[in-house]
Amino acid sequence: MEKTGVRIDDMVPVLKLLGDRTRLTIVFLLNRNPCCVCELVEVLEMSQPSISQHLRKLRDARMVTEERRGQWIYYSINKESSSYGLVENVLELLPAQKEWMEKLNEAKANTQC
Repeated sequence: MEKTGVRIDDMVPVLKLLGDRTRLTIVFLLNRNPCCVCELVEVLEMSQPSISQHLRKLRDARMVTEERRGQWIYYSINKESSSYGLVENVLELLPAQKEWMEKLNEAKANTQC
């Protein structure tokens, strides 16, 4: 595994955020495709306020970015973040997540955003 050059004190908050199953799944999905909240709601089968709360924590940590497209806001991984190398290394350790990608493809086909 490639060293990220991140100090241990900088790693702790990132790893705490990724220690939550929902946030880890969101980061995994966003690393593949930008998504809006409605797509994540459908994929994760959670309420919009809950998904938004997780995204807020990730945004506050500068792990995700927002882009407005009309009335919708799309989220994606912040690859410019100093912690991205660590995030990328964590994501590489995950087993294949085929079922999440299938759900995301269905959500993108079914949502109106």
